[in-house]
Amino acid sequence: MKEIKNNSLRASDVSRTVTLYGWVQKKRDLGGVCFIDLRDRSGIVQLVARGGEVYEVASGLKSESVLKAEGTVVMRESKNPNLDTGDIEVELSSLEVLNSSRDLPFEITDDTTALEDTRLKYRYLDIRRNEIKNNLITRHKIMMAARNFLDQEDFIEIETPILCKSTPEGARDYLVPSRVNKGKFYALPQSPQLFKQLLMVGGMERYFQIAKCFRDEDLRSDRQPEFTQIDMEMSFVDEEDIMGLTEKLIAHIFKEVKGLDISLPLCRMKYDDAIRYYGSDKPDLRFGMKIMDVKDIFKHSEFQVFQNALGDDYRILCIKADGKSEEFSRKKIDLLTDFIKTYKVKGLPYVKYENKEFTSGISKFLSDDEKKKLIEELQLQDHDILFFACDHKNVVYTALGALRLKLGKDLGLIDENKYELLWVTEFLSFEWSEEEGRYLACHHPFTAPLERDVDKLLTDKAHCYSRAYDIVINGYEAGGGSIRIHDEKVQEKMFQALELSEEDIHEKFGFFVEALKYGTPPHGGLALGLDRLTMLLTGTDNIRDVIAFPKTTSASDLMSECPNIVSKKQLEELSITVTE
Repeated sequence: MKEIKNNSLRASDVSRTVTLYGWVQKKRDLGGVCFIDLRDRSGIVQLVARGGEVYEVASGLKSESVLKAEGTVVMRESKNPNLDTGDIEVELSSLEVLNSSRDLPFEITDDTTALEDTRLKYRYLDIRRNEIKNNLITRHKIMMAARNFLDQEDFIEIETPILCKSTPEGARDYLVPSRVNKGKFYALPQSPQLFKQLLMVGGMERYFQIAKCFRDEDLRSDRQPEFTQIDMEMSFVDEEDIMGLTEKLIAHIFKEVKGLDISLPLCRMKYDDAIRYYGSDKPDLRFGMKIMDVKDIFKHSEFQVFQNALGDDYRILCIKADGKSEEFSRKKIDLLTDFIKTYKVKGLPYVKYENKEFTSGISKFLSDDEKKKLIEELQLQDHDILFFACDHKNVVYTALGALRLKLGKDLGLIDENKYELLWVTEFLSFEWSEEEGRYLACHHPFTAPLERDVDKLLTDKAHCYSRAYDIVINGYEAGGGSIRIHDEKVQEKMFQALELSEEDIHEKFGFFVEALKYGTPPHGGLALGLDRLTMLLTGTDNIRDVIAFPKTTSASDLMSECPNIVSKKQLEELSITVTE
């Protein structure tokens, strides 16, 4: 058994006889003397082979060969301050090659230039690199910190099923055919939602799980088809209880993993305010540049573009880049215009304020009164630049929110070493789906509406708000949850609002609706995205960097070459025929 970590050896170990195991990071053969950097999970220690049989073995080593090394710890003549073990080396008395390595498809170095597809194809080699290895270690620390904290808070860890019933009221399910029950399918869980609520019905009161979840949806850099969440549910609680406990959990994780103190309580922002000021339900608060509604300033505008946006459902919005006007050439503004058009707005009017005068862009279309109000209400200073967007309210906030984030990055306004956390609360209960021609649940059909909005479930869906809350870190949704519906009558109203027939309700949720009739306690919960939380705490912007064996954006595994075809016999056993 390996007992000594390579990176644990120090000057205090001089004269100690040790047995070490690991991989050859690199070697330097000076003729008669060979130096080897031996790497294990903990780090690197230098071995030295001086003449004789150990030198013969050492001189023939290839990178990434696996060694067993025995020797004595001695002080190094040339110390290396960049290594924790840089004061010492191990003078070898015995060296055994446990396994050799063929030529590598890429170098196992922190600054590898290998393409991501190559690294994913040989993921087991990529894991040897410090970046991926340390990310996985951080992931482990987050899970352990969460488990220890929740155990101390009287939560019970309970596993819920992976083979479930398909309840397609959200993202698409991954389906699993049943061999025993021909023509029938299981679904992989998009979350443990119904089961954790049933655990509350069952009287468990406080549940958690490090849960695997699956969604068949289009992928982005911060999404995967299978993902992991720290899942919680509590009985006899309200929003304050759940948010308060989650804040403490997040603070505990940050302290244990990063050594950082998070100031509590966290900032809170209603969903409507997040959209109004940041154009996003997950605002990045590491920089300012709030969105400003300037429609009243231009209500008598002679500028045709603004005149077209004076209707009730339209907005004229603006963001200000303080003191940055000189950084925006016409070419750069044209690129920003192309960018914002991808969000379905028609253009990007702008104006610069320089030497107490409005210049460039649409300045010639502004009246003296409009200029005066812009200066006063937006508190303009020399070399400010204003960007405007005007369109239907359903698109213009999102467009300007995206532009705000782009400008924050392009102008270097974001402190990458800073963490800004907040709660976004009181989300809309419903969103209109053009595809389905009906309102869908913004979160899921089991989210309780605000008590004042219960009657709006059937009369005013567009203005019905929910008891839902998301925790946002640096512009990413790190987790979310809600108070659940525990009253069967309210749940029935919710299903009616979603235009589900009695047959649909029985088919999809019959077992759950039945459970609500047997004394369901008030309850609520939250799930933290483990992958995304690890991504934030490790400083990467690619979620694949924090998962041991991730999928690509086409939901495939380049290493194992899945998904793939299966044999005709397997399909016949499942009574399945694959069509072209």
